[in-house]
Amino acid sequence: MRALVAAPGLPGAVALRELEEPEPGHNEAVVEVHASSLNRGECTALRSASDGWRPGWDVAGVIDRPAIDGSSPEAGTRVVGWSNGGGWADRVAVRSDHLAPIPDRVPFEVASTLPVAGLTAVGALAFGGPLDGRRVAITGAAGGVGRFAVQLARAAGAQVTAVVGSPERGEGLAELGADHVVWPALEPDGDPIDLVLESVGGSSLAAALTRVSADGTVVSFGNSSNEHTSFDARVFYRRGRPTMRGYFVTHELLDGRLGTEQLAELVELVVTGRLLTDVDLRVPWTEAATAIQSLVERRVRGKAVLLIGSA
Repeated sequence: MRALVAAPGLPGAVALRELEEPEPGHNEAVVEVHASSLNRGECTALRSASDGWRPGWDVAGVIDRPAIDGSSPEAGTRVVGWSNGGGWADRVAVRSDHLAPIPDRVPFEVASTLPVAGLTAVGALAFGGPLDGRRVAITGAAGGVGRFAVQLARAAGAQVTAVVGSPERGEGLAELGADHVVWPALEPDGDPIDLVLESVGGSSLAAALTRVSADGTVVSFGNSSNEHTSFDARVFYRRGRPTMRGYFVTHELLDGRLGTEQLAELVELVVTGRLLTDVDLRVPWTEAATAIQSLVERRVRGKAVLLIGSA
C-alpha cells in the first residue's frame, strides 16, 4: 500500500512510498482511508522527524477488515477515527474504541476534522464545569480546535471571547458564536476570565494566567508561538484559587478517557447542524507538502484535509 512518511530535505518533509499492509491487533480494525485532516502538531513534528516516521492522526473512511475480537463495526461501515500515527495511508489499523460510525450524509473530509480538534475542544472545555453565564476566552481561535470550542462554549451558554492573530483570521467567528473577537493577542489587563483555552504559549499564556478569575481555570494545550512563558507567580496565586491544567488529547485517547462515545456525540452534532466544520483547504495527498506549509504558516482558517488515494 501507499503512505506518506517523513522524508527530511523534501518539500514538506514528506514523501509518498510503498509500505507493508498494516497488521492489526485483536481489538483493531483496518480502515481504508478516504480523508485525513492535518494537525499542527504532526506537521511541525515532520521538521525534525526521522526518515520514515508515519504521521496521521485523524482518519475517515470505510472498515476494510473488522477487529478479530468483534469489537469494531462490520466491514463496509463508514467510520471516523483516531490513529496513533500512520493515518496518511491507503489503510491503517485503528483501535475499535477510537472509531465511530458516520452516516452517508456526512462527507469523509468533514468527518476527518473531528477526532483531534473536536475531542481537544470537548476535553478542554470540560475543565470549566457548567459554562452557562461564565466568561470563556479561546486563544488561537481561528484554528480547528478554536472554531469547535467557540461553538461548543456558546452552545453551553458561555460568553465567548475569541482571540486571533489578525482581523482576517477572525472572520466568521462571530457567526460561530463568539461575543467578542480580539486581536492580535489576549491582553493581560481586563475583566477576569473564568476559563481560558490557551494554545499559543509565550506571552499569551502569561496573559491568561494574569486574567484568570479567582476560581477560574487556564487550560494549556499548545504552544504555537514556540516561546517560553515568563510570568509573576504572585499575580496568579493572589487572585484566589485559580488553577492551570495541561491537556494532551493523545493521552486521553490512549488511556481510554476519550473514544467512541465522544466521537459519536460530535458526529451527531454535525448531523443535526449544531456543530459546523470549516474545511478551508482540501488537497489530494500528492499535494501534502503544500497543505503542510499552509498550515504551519497559519494560512489556513479552520482545517486542512488530505484526500487520500486521489491523484
